[in-house]
Amino acid sequence: MTARVVLLASSPRVAPGLLSRDAWRCLEGASSRWCRSDDEALAGAVRSAGLPVESVDEGVTPPVLARRLVAATQGGREVVWVGSADGDPGLSDSLASELSALADPPEIEVLVGSWDVPGARLLDAVAVMDRLRSPGGCPWDAEQTHESLVPYALEEAEEVAEAVAGLADGSHRYEDLRDELGDLLLQVLFHARVATEAEPGPTAADAPFDIDDVAATLVAKMVRRHPHVFGDSTASTPAEVEEQWAQIKAQERADRAARREVEHPAGHGPA
Repeated sequence: MTARVVLLASSPRVAPGLLSRDAWRCLEGASSRWCRSDDEALAGAVRSAGLPVESVDEGVTPPVLARRLVAATQGGREVVWVGSADGDPGLSDSLASELSALADPPEIEVLVGSWDVPGARLLDAVAVMDRLRSPGGCPWDAEQTHESLVPYALEEAEEVAEAVAGLADGSHRYEDLRDELGDLLLQVLFHARVATEAEPGPTAADAPFDIDDVAATLVAKMVRRHPHVFGDSTASTPAEVEEQWAQIKAQERADRAARREVEHPAGHGPA
């Protein structure tokens, strides 16, 4: 076996065990596997697959870690560093420095075991919103309510409209629109996070919800309102699609009204 240090990188936004076939082959064939901490999710997934992973001292510096990894390749051994969620800042530079001082250095390989899927960064946005709203987070964010957030949602929607208009007259660029859309997305995340803390109501329609419920509702609505794409409808022009959309939306409203009438018959609803 060729002396080699393999730096296994993976996306922290996908399940840690979802690695490529090449990554699992490398892990299975390595002389040893190292990680920074027993708490690292990827290391846990590798151990769950029956492959031992050695943990280093959590306080070890990148230069010391690089020296240990290189030393572990003596005798033609292959060592896999099971990458940490933070990307192990400083380790690559320390390895480069360590190898430059050796007459016969081991090979270094960066192996990407998994990649972000489209939309994966939304998970980061959800995590940041949760951190801001949780104990020890931001006191301003913690005291907001659906009512207090309404002015911000309206303001951000207006600024999105201004950015779109500005694309036509040259006063705005795409990066401006991207920024404003992010601000509007924040309002969606904020309302969804606040809703998770609500007290359950008397019916399913009054139940707390989270951002996954918002997304699931949106997906169901998109599929339902596009039967010409997901079903057997034959709408083929924008005008036909709009007419069909209006019919579906009207039926949805009627169905919702009927459900609420069952839940709260006329004269018997909540005061």
